[in-house]
Amino acid sequence: MNQKVVTLADSISKVIVGKDNIITNIIAALLCDGHVLLEDVPGVGKTQLITALSRSIGGKFNRIQLTPDVMPSDIAGFTMLDSGTGDFVYRDGAVMCNFLLADEINRASPKVQSALLEAMEERQISLDGKTHKLPEPFLVMATQNPVETYGTYHLPEAQMDRFFMKLSMGYPTADEEISILERTEKFNPINNITEAAVSVEDICRMQQEVKNIRVSSQVKRYIVNLTASTRDDRNTVLGISPRGSIALYKAAKAFAYIYERDFATPDDVKISAVAVLAHRIILSPQGKNSFGTGEEYIKHILSVCEVPPMGNS
Repeated sequence: MNQKVVTLADSISKVIVGKDNIITNIIAALLCDGHVLLEDVPGVGKTQLITALSRSIGGKFNRIQLTPDVMPSDIAGFTMLDSGTGDFVYRDGAVMCNFLLADEINRASPKVQSALLEAMEERQISLDGKTHKLPEPFLVMATQNPVETYGTYHLPEAQMDRFFMKLSMGYPTADEEISILERTEKFNPINNITEAAVSVEDICRMQQEVKNIRVSSQVKRYIVNLTASTRDDRNTVLGISPRGSIALYKAAKAFAYIYERDFATPDDVKISAVAVLAHRIILSPQGKNSFGTGEEYIKHILSVCEVPPMGNS
């Protein structure tokens, strides 16, 4: 693996036990300048994960607990009159950071959800005729509880589609949970990270290097065939849009970079497809009956879609 990625992953692993695949996916999303939706039950380490990521990079971390009374200005910031100068000045909102944990995004009102997702997409805030650019890098990890839905607002598919990846940490194994107990016995394991493993500048440079990864025409065709096969399928009501194809294309590049190759392969597409694509589709009643979840449906698509031979073009 890329040495910078290994260094970053090892630093995060000082806090997070046994979730190497999740850590790698989070790093891939960061390298693609994408955002992550983490759907999981409370208490499995979502906050610790993004806190560990921010400490390992040395970036600014903010957390906002999204409840029905949160206002768009809490997200985007606001302008106020400075009594000393008589000028209107901008006060930062939660998004003015490198790493934002938007906890329980589905408990925020649709107006607040829209304010957050607009900032994620535009990478800037516009207030009173002035534009305020967000720091780089900028990663939002939004969470939602898949079990308790009382008092929540459904996240529309158009907004779900703007998340680069959707992940689930899941419960730890028995051995992993014993390690967690031992790590938390005397102090918060986040204190295991005493200094940044990589810098913000390193991440920005790595993001540019990922863009230079080559993708052959065969792999591009493979990506398009995968996404197009979901559009005219009786198992789906909503197939994957070109935004999903773009995200999968970027993810394949990121995984090629992580594994120290200057070109992407079909395996890079396969390894990222479920996390990148599953939340972008709506299954039909027949699809739900056959596959149950979007993740299983994407696994099925991967199994039946022909993998191209690798050439030089």
